[in-house]
Amino acid sequence: MSLYSQRGVSAQKEEVHKATEKLDKGLYPYAFCKIYPDYLTGDANWVNLMHADGAGTKSILAYLYWKETGDISVWKGIAQDAIVMNLDDLLCVGIHDNLLFSSTIDRNKKLVPGEVLEVIINGTQQIFDELKQYGVNIHFLGGETADVGDVVRTIAVNGTMTARWPKNKLVTNERIQPGDVIVGFASFGQAKYETAYNSGLGSNGLTSARHDVLGKFYAQQYKESYENSLSDEVVYIGPHRMTDRLPAPYAELNVGQLLLSPTRTYAPLLKQLFEKQFDDIHGLIHCSGGGQTKCMKYLPGDFRIVKDNLFEPPVIFQVIQKASGSDLREMYQVFNMGHRLEVFTTEKAAAGMIKEGEALGIEAKIVGRVEAGTKKELILKTAGQEIIF
Repeated sequence: MSLYSQRGVSAQKEEVHKATEKLDKGLYPYAFCKIYPDYLTGDANWVNLMHADGAGTKSILAYLYWKETGDISVWKGIAQDAIVMNLDDLLCVGIHDNLLFSSTIDRNKKLVPGEVLEVIINGTQQIFDELKQYGVNIHFLGGETADVGDVVRTIAVNGTMTARWPKNKLVTNERIQPGDVIVGFASFGQAKYETAYNSGLGSNGLTSARHDVLGKFYAQQYKESYENSLSDEVVYIGPHRMTDRLPAPYAELNVGQLLLSPTRTYAPLLKQLFEKQFDDIHGLIHCSGGGQTKCMKYLPGDFRIVKDNLFEPPVIFQVIQKASGSDLREMYQVFNMGHRLEVFTTEKAAAGMIKEGEALGIEAKIVGRVEAGTKKELILKTAGQEIIF
C-alpha cells in the first residue's frame, strides 16, 4: 500500500467515483465538467454549470507557515487556490467570463482568528479584480463562514462557481481524435500576471507533499495539523522545516514558499485561445487530481495517449520525490509534474497556441499525441522509463 493510501487519501478517488457512478452524466459525458440544459430560462441554446472545489489540505500548510513565520499573507494564496480549482475546471469546458462565485469557509475559531478570515475574503476580491484586467469577470456573491471547531481542526477553504453559457461555445472533448497532438502548458515559472516564481505544485497531492517533505517537529508542535490516529510511520517523515532554503538558483525561496505557491490560473491564456483559436480546440484537460493520468477519464473513445515529451519536473517535485522515495509511477498519478493544462488540437494549430502561452510567460510545448487503440491506454515516457496506465 502506498504512503498516500496509508494516510487515508486516494489519488484516483476510487470510492468517490463509485459513490457517484449512478448519477446523470449531463448533456456531454466526456466534458471536463457536468453540463446541464438551461433550466433557469428554458433556452435550448444555453446551458447551466455549477462547480464546487477548494484548497484542500493546502490550508494546513498555510496554517503551519503562518504559525512558524507570522506571515499572514500566505492566506491570500489559499483564497487563490480555492478560486482556481473551480475556475480552471470550468475553463476546460470553454467558460471564461461572467461567472458567479460563493465561498465556504469552515474554521476552528480557537486556532484561526478573524484576521485570517479577512485576508482570505479580501484576497478573494483582489484576485477577481486582477482577473478582470484580462477580461475574465467573476462576481463575488459572498458565501458561508462557519465556526465549526468540532468538525475541522484548523480551517477548510472552499467555493462554488456557476455560469450560464451558450451551447455553441462549449468544449466537450467529443472532438478528441487520433492524430491530435497534446499541447502542455507549464504549471511552473513566472507568468506575466504572477508576482513571484510559481513552483507548479498546485492544490493536489498536498497531503503527500506535506508529510513527505516536512519533519517530526510539526507532528510534535502542531498536533491539530494531522489525523492523530495515523501511524507515526507516515506522519511528517521528511527532512525539512518550512524555512529551509534550497540551493541556487532557488535560494531566495524556502521550502514553505515552494509548497504554498498559489495555484496558477490559465484564465488569461485560455481567454486568448477561445477568442483566436476556439475551433482548433478539440479537448481540454486540467491535470489536477490524478495528475498526468487525468486525461483518461475524458477520452471519447478507445484511444492510446502517448506522452513522450514531458517537461522536466520542477524542483518542488524533485524535493518531494527525494524525500518520499516514491517511484515515478506514483509521482505522475498524484502530481501534475510540470504541466497542469493540456489542449488537444491539430499539429498545425499547436504552434499558435504555444506562441500565446509564451507571450504570457508560460512555457508550452507538444508533450504527446493521440493514437488509435483497442482500449483506453496512457503511456508516459520519461527519465528513460515507460509507464503504462
